[in-house]
This record gives sequence, structure tokens and C-alpha cells, in this order.
Amino acid sequence: MAMPIAAERRLLSEDELDPVARSHYPALGSLSRDQLIELARWLRARRARARDIVSQRRRVRRGKADPRNTAAEPPSERGLAAKKQVFSHSLRRVNARLDHLLAEEKHAGRSRQPRSAKGRRRPAKAASRARTPSPRSG
Repeated sequence: MAMPIAAERRLLSEDELDPVARSHYPALGSLSRDQLIELARWLRARRARARDIVSQRRRVRRGKADPRNTAAEPPSERGLAAKKQVFSHSLRRVNARLDHLLAEEKHAGRSRQPRSAKGRRRPAKAASRARTPSPRSG
């Protein structure tokens, strides 16, 4: 389920908020393919970092790993899990836009090919019809 932008603002720091804001649709449509790929890489790295921290905290809470910090009470992973969801949703939007751009490029390439092939075949067909009589002409 999508998260409101106000909730994203609450969860993210200032340096994380700008790229996530660029992943929303009015701004997402104006990005080039290279910018989208760069944004997707950044979002993947942030999502992976949040995922690893959440996983480590859960392992510490279960007693399977040693705590990394010296705090008496290990911090909760709820905020980080929500932040990871924000990055996941942003990445999903960016990937969908990239898929759309790739489909447009593929479609544009396919629509050019048949026209050029048709242009090459037409003179050959017309010439072959003129030389050979049809079987019903008698």
C-alpha cells in the first residue's frame, strides 16, 4: 500500500527526501533515462542499507548476534522498516518508469523496421509480377 508524502517526510532525513521526491510522478516524467538509472541505484543502496540494519537488529533481539552498539536497550527497527518501505515504493515507481521508457524505445524501433523492409520489397514484387503471366490468363 502506498504511503502518503507527509509520512515520507516524517520518516526521511533531508538528504534522503529529495531523491524520493523525484521518484513521484510529476517529477519522475521529466527525468532522462540516465537520471532514472542513477536514481534507481541510489534507492537500491539505501533500501539495502536499511534492510541490513533491520535484519541485524532483529538478530540481536533474538540473541543470535552480538549488539554492535553499547546501548543498554537495542533500538526498535520500526522506523527503519518503514523507511525501507518508502525506498521500496520509490524504487518500484522508478523501475516502472524505466520499463515504460524501454517499451517506448522498443516500439519505436519496431515501427521503423517494417517500413524500411516494405520499401525494399515493393519494387521486387512489382517487377516479378510484370514478367510472369498468371495461370488463369490463358
